Order: sequence, then C-alpha cells, then structure tokens
Amino acid sequence: MLLGVNIDHIAVLREARKVNDPDPLQAVYLAQKAGANQITIHLREDKRHINEWDVERIIQNSPLPVNIECSIDEEIVKFLAEVRPHRVTIVPEKREELTTEGGLNLTSIYDALDNVVHYFKAREVEVSLFIDPDCETVKASKILGVEWVEFHTGEYANLYNMLYSNLIHTPHSVKEYETSRKNLKKAINTSLKKLQNAVECADEYGLKVAAGHGLNYQNVQNIVAIDGIEELNIGQSIVARSVFSGFEDAVRDMKRLLS
Repeated sequence: MLLGVNIDHIAVLREARKVNDPDPLQAVYLAQKAGANQITIHLREDKRHINEWDVERIIQNSPLPVNIECSIDEEIVKFLAEVRPHRVTIVPEKREELTTEGGLNLTSIYDALDNVVHYFKAREVEVSLFIDPDCETVKASKILGVEWVEFHTGEYANLYNMLYSNLIHTPHSVKEYETSRKNLKKAINTSLKKLQNAVECADEYGLKVAAGHGLNYQNVQNIVAIDGIEELNIGQSIVARSVFSGFEDAVRDMKRLLS
C-alpha cells in the first residue's frame, strides 16, 4: 500500500513563529528517503499553513509525486492549474474548522465541481474527490470523470480513539464500562464495513481508491486490511511522532505498518 505523507503540520509549526523554519521542503526529501510514495499538502483559502510559495517550490523540487488538497475556490484552482501538481484532491473547506470534518457534498456543488474537474483534466492533472464512504457518492464521482476517490476515515478513527483513550466517560460500574466498550466495538466494525463496501463500489466503477483522516500508528492496520485501498494519506500523527523520533524514522515506521 502506498503512503502519501501530509506535511501541512511542518508548515503549522513554522507559522507559529512566522519564521523560515522548519522548512516543509526539507521534509519532502526525508520522506522520500524513508520510503514514502507521495507528498500531500493542503493549500487552504486562508493560507494558514501551506502557501503558494511552498506549493511552487515543492512541485519544482520534489522527487515524489505531489498531491495538493484544495477547495473549488476560483483563485486557488487557477493557481494550481498553472503549477500543475501530479494530482489535486478536492476537499470541502470551512474557514473556522481546525481540520477537514467530512467528505464533499457533491449534490450541493455538482455543477461547480464538474467545471473544476474538467478544468484540471484539460491540463492533464489527475483529480481525486475527498468523499464519505458511500456508494451513491462513489457513483456521482465516476460520472464527474475523476480518476481517484479518497475516503474520509474520520468516523472510524474517532470511534477507535474513543475506545482506546480517556475520551470514554468514566462509568459508574464495570457493567456500564463493558457495555460502552461493546457498543464502540460494534460501531467500529460497522464503520469498517461501510468503508469496505465503498471500496468495492469504487472498484466496480474503475476508480482508484485512497483513504485518510485521523489515521495513526494505533488504528491504521484495520484500514490496511481492507482490500482495494491503494494509498493512505497520513500527516498529523507522523509529524507528532517525529518530535520524539525524528521525521525520517516516523515515516519509516508508518510505511512499515502499511507493508
């Protein structure tokens, strides 16, 4: 399984002090050395971390394919069409959110999305849609003519983290505790089944499948076990581990789990 390393949080750290380091471009070379297959960055409308200067330098210098996450903002679409990354992944975006909270609502923006997809394809840029794992949404993605879909794994990741963290409210009895764990495990299995079904739908329509959001060293293996997913895009957990282990080792550890 391919690993796309999202390096947005390198830029988050840089922007915390508005200085020149750490440089996201340096992370590109370390990721490649550690066995990553792709670099992923999100050019947000508010440029809160990655900016146009980062995008241009990374596309020009990266030894790995570059996948740019973006909204359908006209200014950003035109800029990316000019610099031509290997792929764009169109995501929903809200200025007030900390991170992307779900997949695209294709119905609400279908006509605008259709124009953007054809605009990129005319410039030989691969297009992926970041969507929730749902067969109807997969079908709509196929009709739009994209090559990839990326499934939002946030529901699964949040449930998993609740099961194995202190987010579960302290129960009043052992029975309540066991009931809580049982219900969470059931919900996790249901979420994984939804992902599996969506992957199978994508395969039927001839779409390539990626997945990502909230994946870390503890929960990723259940996703790796789903046959048909070709690529995972993971960022925050890798950057977080790199604080203690170093970036190259953090990428290598994740790649090992995907293998």
